[in-house]
Amino acid sequence: MPVRPRHLGGAHPGTAPVARLATPADAEGIVRLRSSFVLAEPLPEEWVVRSGAALAARLAPDGDARASVVDAPDGTLASCALALLHPVLPEPASPAGRAARVHTVATHPSWRRRGHARSALTTLLGRLRAEGVAPVEADTPSAVGALFRASGFCGSLAPMRMTWPEPVARGRVDERTGHVWLPPEQYAETVMKATGFACVLFTDLHDRPVQLHGVYSATHPWQLVGGTMDPGERPWETAVRECREETGIELAGPPRLLATVYGLPGAEWPYSTMGLVFDGGRLDEARLRDIVLDPREHDEVRVLPLPEWRPLMPPRDFARLGAVMEARRTGVAAYFDTWDWGTE
Repeated sequence: MPVRPRHLGGAHPGTAPVARLATPADAEGIVRLRSSFVLAEPLPEEWVVRSGAALAARLAPDGDARASVVDAPDGTLASCALALLHPVLPEPASPAGRAARVHTVATHPSWRRRGHARSALTTLLGRLRAEGVAPVEADTPSAVGALFRASGFCGSLAPMRMTWPEPVARGRVDERTGHVWLPPEQYAETVMKATGFACVLFTDLHDRPVQLHGVYSATHPWQLVGGTMDPGERPWETAVRECREETGIELAGPPRLLATVYGLPGAEWPYSTMGLVFDGGRLDEARLRDIVLDPREHDEVRVLPLPEWRPLMPPRDFARLGAVMEARRTGVAAYFDTWDWGTE
């Protein structure tokens, strides 16, 4: 085990504890107190050394750590208080643009109930105040909650925290180009997110579009048969399932693509949207009458000539319907990339 730094002028039993500002030489002792008496599980020795070296650098005059300690008679540390600084936006409560979180207050069991922790925390807070660091927050286990309240802290004792269950994967650097190649799962978090959908265009025998009236969307009231893809589905499988669920019609195929539709995210939906529209064919009056709606989604089937749909739909929805109908007429699949969310 590495030799811990020894200090002169330690507090002795029966004397008032006197804390002093920590130096880089105190770093490993602070880490050992935290590891042994604060953490749920002590750090392995390798991590004590690594953490101590990192803290020593941060306790340098230009570093972002501040600490105070109380010396024990044997030259080790009896108690410590450690804060880590971080930049914030300047405002009346933080004119210097620096705040701090009290990261650790720890006392060796042999030196507890002698005022050491209070002395260390008071000295640390005095240093932070002298530097204009504000606000100061704290991780406060219930065991030291009274100490923090007596020192002027208020609010909840334990802020929420998230830690990663596994180390974050590191990228591979191409030595020739300097490009960083991320592992697939990490790279996937950086790319655009999108949802997929599939729809079906039905018309009657006079080529008038068939649409369903949705009960759940005031902004998109009239819709083609179709919906969002479920995990593991291919677009045509989605079209077949949605058609069955929304109308009772079983699509036989083969799939005939009429349009590819793309929309940017917006206020109504946080992801991009990409979908395919397939040709469902023409329905005679008997098949139209046989449509069975799911009342949780739709409450009406309507057949109208294309121009009569215009006043019933948002302009962008109508433009999409027009592009799909033109694709049906010409036999050339449409590309419609302006079906954005929240633009109308």
